[in-house]
Amino acid sequence: MLTIGLIGGMSWESSAHYYRLINQRVRASLGGTHSAKIVMVSVDFAAIEQLQHDGDWPALGEAMADAARQAERGAADFLLLCTNTMHKLVPEIEAAVTIPLLHIVDPAAAAIRGRGYARVGLLGTAFTMEERFYRARLEGFGIEVLVPDADDRRTVHDIIYRELVRGVIDDASRDAYRGVIARLVARGAEGIVLGCTEIMLLVGPGDSAVPLFDTTTLHAESAVDRALDGVARA
Repeated sequence: MLTIGLIGGMSWESSAHYYRLINQRVRASLGGTHSAKIVMVSVDFAAIEQLQHDGDWPALGEAMADAARQAERGAADFLLLCTNTMHKLVPEIEAAVTIPLLHIVDPAAAAIRGRGYARVGLLGTAFTMEERFYRARLEGFGIEVLVPDADDRRTVHDIIYRELVRGVIDDASRDAYRGVIARLVARGAEGIVLGCTEIMLLVGPGDSAVPLFDTTTLHAESAVDRALDGVARA
């Protein structure tokens, strides 16, 4: 079994789910009391959040590179960055280490294409929805990406930072997300990418008329598949 390196804390609310999901899948695959081999480097999200909203991406790049180096020194065989937004800094991370990084978009894109879909709506932080680093990778798989309008993007972003990263789950916010999803479906979205690792805490399949692609779960499952490649299953 390979050792999975997790760069987490962005926020710890979703990082805790990564740990749970990965270990549940390993136990289901190997049986008994088996659990995953994991190295986690967890950062202080308050500092990360401030740098994000200050637009200091060079400082964020160094922070992510340093976390990746720590995970590699801890004997991780490959890395997961447990956040969608910070995948903007994948080049800085990959340049800092010799071990591979499993990009969060790739398992989501595989799941979308596996369902035969070619057009999805994207929910996430404003950085993820509005900048090219994330949408371009999905488009590279032949997937058209729809993003909410400006007012809906603001709503989605604000709920993430004001509530979800703090562990706050509010029914009114769930209703707001349902409305955003419905408007994307009306524009032709065949599925919805939950492109922030905390959104799975708020909405589930019952909140959407089309399938949801939860990047947290898909990323965690893909990590286990890689870690157990070649290992005999129960």
